[in-house]
Amino acid sequence: MGDKANTHTGAAGRATAADHPASVRNVVLVGHSGSGKTTLVEALALTAGAVNRAGRVEDGGTVSDYDEIEHRQQRSVQLSLVPVDWDGLKINLLDTPGYADFVGELRAGLRAADAALFVVSASDGVDGSTRMLWEECAAVGMPRAIVVTHLESARSDFEEMTAICARAFGGDDPDAVLPLYLPLHGAAGPDGHAPVTGLTGLLTQQLFDYSSGERKEADPGPEQQPFIETARNRLIEGIIAESEDETLMDRYLGGEEIDLKTLVQDLEQAVARGRFFPVLAAAPAADGARQGLGTVELLELITGGFPTPLERPAPVVTTPDGAPREVRACDPDGPLVAEVVKTASDPYVGRVSLVRVFSGTLRPDATVHVSGHGLTDRGHEDHDVDERIGALSAPFGKQQRALTHCIAGDLASVAKLNRAETGDTLSAKDDPLLMKPWRMPDPLLPLAIEAHSKADEDKLSQGLGRLVAEDPTMRLEQNQSTHQVVLWCLGEAHADVALERLRNRYGVQVDVVPHKVSLRETFAGPSSGRGRHVKQSGGHGQFAICEIEVEPLPNGSGIEFVDKVVGGAVPRQFIPSVEKGVRAQAARGVVAGYPLIDVRVTLKDGKAHSVDSSDAAFQTAGALALREAARDATIHLLEPVAEVTVMVGDDYVGPVMSDLSGRRGRVVGTEQAAGGRTLVRAEVPEIEIGRYAVDLRSVSHGTARFDRCYARHEPMPQHIAERLREQEAGA
Repeated sequence: MGDKANTHTGAAGRATAADHPASVRNVVLVGHSGSGKTTLVEALALTAGAVNRAGRVEDGGTVSDYDEIEHRQQRSVQLSLVPVDWDGLKINLLDTPGYADFVGELRAGLRAADAALFVVSASDGVDGSTRMLWEECAAVGMPRAIVVTHLESARSDFEEMTAICARAFGGDDPDAVLPLYLPLHGAAGPDGHAPVTGLTGLLTQQLFDYSSGERKEADPGPEQQPFIETARNRLIEGIIAESEDETLMDRYLGGEEIDLKTLVQDLEQAVARGRFFPVLAAAPAADGARQGLGTVELLELITGGFPTPLERPAPVVTTPDGAPREVRACDPDGPLVAEVVKTASDPYVGRVSLVRVFSGTLRPDATVHVSGHGLTDRGHEDHDVDERIGALSAPFGKQQRALTHCIAGDLASVAKLNRAETGDTLSAKDDPLLMKPWRMPDPLLPLAIEAHSKADEDKLSQGLGRLVAEDPTMRLEQNQSTHQVVLWCLGEAHADVALERLRNRYGVQVDVVPHKVSLRETFAGPSSGRGRHVKQSGGHGQFAICEIEVEPLPNGSGIEFVDKVVGGAVPRQFIPSVEKGVRAQAARGVVAGYPLIDVRVTLKDGKAHSVDSSDAAFQTAGALALREAARDATIHLLEPVAEVTVMVGDDYVGPVMSDLSGRRGRVVGTEQAAGGRTLVRAEVPEIEIGRYAVDLRSVSHGTARFDRCYARHEPMPQHIAERLREQEAGA
């Protein structure tokens, strides 16, 4: 970070167990899909000596995006940990997917990290989702830096990209987002584009030439000095503005030359405390080269400017029954508090858990207590059990390199935690603890599935259970109204990955079927019906007659049964039988097969036989009476209506409201929110928002998010109800 000479030789890619939290740096790479995060991780691993050529480990595999699904889809779909050694420190690089459907993996990376590298493409700019993630990191005070990639593009402009980042990320203080280095350009090619061959360090005013494939230091020429001086002065002023030494600015403005060591120390402190956000440039190494452009500078920033785990506040911890428990921040000798940030299944090893240790030390073959948060609404098993962990290892591509221990502040893979799920807490078996869970987005895209065959049906439950154990952003629903198995996902890509994992990892073939919403029926007006069940076939016959009146009730009233029989026309012992028959028929529906709700059924009269009347006969008569009342009445088909709240950038409020109106939605209000956003509240039929998670992303260019909750059932427009009945009849 202080523009050191390039004397580091890198590590040999060994798996190391950190011995003190101060020697660990946990860094998550954040950015939109295609910004170059995975390529950057591989370039950093190459420079650190962890791989033998760009992105390759000893067995020839890559250190990131090694999953078969990632190869087929040509994008990251899961969190990957790549540990490297640099200057005697262990750096845990957490590569996250950039596509919005895999935000759960991204949030896991944020949970495990102490600082973030925001990777932006010089040719694509900064998208809305990246801005929202920046604000999320700012809310928790996470230190951040910005890395500009794709400088080889003919459309790339580092200065313009830096200005865009200052406007997007600087907020009220754009001078808190400034470059530490400026690109050094080579000779222009036939297309007029001059490739970036090196960097100019603004603090040391030295050139770092990467054109040979290795970083070489040189002095700038006289023609470069004015350009360097302008950017350098602005950088120094930005650093001094964040300095805790209040006299430094006066001394600088008074003409005093500030010592380089002081500037570097103030810069590192400002970065570590999340008050200054340096901009750097990076590019992968050329074929045969040992170092990618800017990778040494990035590694120096991580080791010198990013905080150690000791500087992260202690997590909020309770006992399993909710009593608060104070734990010292990152104490290797303290009580064990670790969290499962990712769960995966290996065909040979079984379940593998990626764990961040926040307190204490984790050791192989130890027995730990696993505490879950009981996310039973998402299909997750509620548990509170002891388990013996297997081996500890450092993941590196497909390899797992054995570790002797994992101290507070470090990350490791843990084998054979068969009950632990993502988000669970590991603690000592005699001192069970529970960490406050991190916020996960609600899955809002329904995927109704059926087993393809009887053999698949036998394996479906286990396969789905493993899926939701690995991914807390999935929710499994067994809908009792529609009798469908529904896997709720974050988007189409998320759903595709889930289906592929079911098929290839767990050997379960499923068919995707249309998702059904929970429709209901009700009477539009009063009606009456007579149920007559009289049969004689030798021996005891069946005799029951009942007369009922039906009238609609307000929304949410359910089924109300009233007895107004006089004179014993229906014997008292058979009145509950009539009610039972009415309620059973209401549950089956009276017209389209959907449950009947919000009506009052009044039993007015009837007849009985001293020998042939029975409980079963009056149940049947009650059901027949309700069906007859429905034949002479107008029956409304009721559809569920959801309360929808959409948080969207002001630029897209109009398109979002127009889209909601096109879905038969009623906008009930808007509220101005921080950061140039608006909260739109609407009520929308659920049948119209089955794909809203996908469509909203398109309408808002990825800048909006929404939540939904059930409000009530309302009558469906007649023409839509008729079309739905025709579709079901045709099916």
